[in-house]
Amino acid sequence: MAALDRVATSTTDTVVELRGVRKTYYQRVRSARLADVMGNLLRPQIRVVHALRGIDLTVRRGEIVAYAGPNGAGKSTTIKLLSGLLAPDSGTVHALGMDPVHDRVKYVGRVGVVFGQRTELWWDHPIAASFEWKRVVWDIDREQYERMVGLVRELLGLDDIFHTLARELSLGQRMRADLALALLHEPEILFLDEPTLGLDVLVRRRILSFIKQLNRDRGLSVIVTSHDMAELEQLAGRIVLLHEGQIAFDGDFAELRRQLSQRRVLTLETTSTAPPRLAGAELLRTDGGRHEFAFDAAVVKLADLLQQAAAQTDVLDVETHRAPIDEVVADLYEHWLAQAH
Repeated sequence: MAALDRVATSTTDTVVELRGVRKTYYQRVRSARLADVMGNLLRPQIRVVHALRGIDLTVRRGEIVAYAGPNGAGKSTTIKLLSGLLAPDSGTVHALGMDPVHDRVKYVGRVGVVFGQRTELWWDHPIAASFEWKRVVWDIDREQYERMVGLVRELLGLDDIFHTLARELSLGQRMRADLALALLHEPEILFLDEPTLGLDVLVRRRILSFIKQLNRDRGLSVIVTSHDMAELEQLAGRIVLLHEGQIAFDGDFAELRRQLSQRRVLTLETTSTAPPRLAGAELLRTDGGRHEFAFDAAVVKLADLLQQAAAQTDVLDVETHRAPIDEVVADLYEHWLAQAH
């Protein structure tokens, strides 16, 4: 079982539980040829997409769970089910002891949702107006509202843009404002779907730091999707990997590395500009006398590679490290794709 985040509680305090959840989409497939127009209308072809195929997932209070997988694996569908935007075809979805669809009115007041590709801000109004609108419509206590506005304005750096129209914000500014808006009512769970998509490194760092602080200080439970595995590893204690609508891995990042890859990166600096040929290693890149290789430590020993290199050229310097988590998971995705074909 994955290591809990520092504020996570016992397994009896479950905040999210999915059991046997299935979701299928039916998409019309149309030909682009003019001659097929009538056929498209009279005999439309339907493509069946099994987004989720019997998902079982439990999240405890105080956990930060990274929810990842290739495009089309079912990540966004799961977030929409947990947000109450979709209902499962079969199985059960419960969060905070409620059904997100049937108990929607009571439920939405206890969760926050941020989709990286859409905004909840009023487009032609300043951020302040969207915040005040939420206070009134959601009936947020004035003292609570003022406390949270002060917190998010300070920690997310919103003071300079608080009275700026939403349509005039940069992507990073809008994402910070959307995250702040989702937190005004002090939710117990935060669902984040690609929250840092397209953001620069400084904005991403600020958002990730803020999420970790809320988790540490307030016990906020978080489920976050992203294609940036390094970002997820920095944020979450636990990772759930989806493949074709099913959970393929559920554990911590260290366990993921141990189970899926012993991939290492070896960098050699040599007197020769031509890279040495190393049996058991793949040349990734070369620049002058600096050469970078990838190898599987479970298959070939580092000492053997160094011995091969020394027999071909003078080795001036050696560096070795684990492959970035993105490469580890990319290898896994490629393995899944090869198996499917």
